[in-house]
Amino acid sequence: MKSFRDLIVWQKAHQLTLASYRNTVRFPREEVYGLTSQIRRCSASIAANIAEGCGKRGNNEFQRFLHSATGSASELEYHFLLAKDLGFLADEEYRQLDRSIVEVKKMLAGLIKKIEADRLCNVCRNRRRAIANLAGHPINFFPRKPHSAPIGSQH
Repeated sequence: MKSFRDLIVWQKAHQLTLASYRNTVRFPREEVYGLTSQIRRCSASIAANIAEGCGKRGNNEFQRFLHSATGSASELEYHFLLAKDLGFLADEEYRQLDRSIVEVKKMLAGLIKKIEADRLCNVCRNRRRAIANLAGHPINFFPRKPHSAPIGSQH
């Protein structure tokens, strides 16, 4: 089982959640159950999905939760744009939040790609083993290179 606290992407998502809460404090009172609630919910969902995925047994489930986290990050990206356009966020606050979201999304995409590459590598390795077992010989994943005679020597 992986610890979500060790993942830099989770740490960044957690910081983004804290920033989301800080920045929505000044939103109009009538938005408490509207945009404020939506921003807080989807920002917390990013880090929560990463954490929940870490608690799952296999990489397939972990990857599924990372995709959910990415969706929540995209939703948050839109909500902050809307908040800026409605005048609830200053341009600089918006730019800083948007940069943080883009960074988290890039990190999530990279982690998803790594997990997918690891999964494909394992599938190929398992297929080679199965083929070798069917053929009756064990497979060596790290074959030794034949020793070659030094240049100029007679063999």
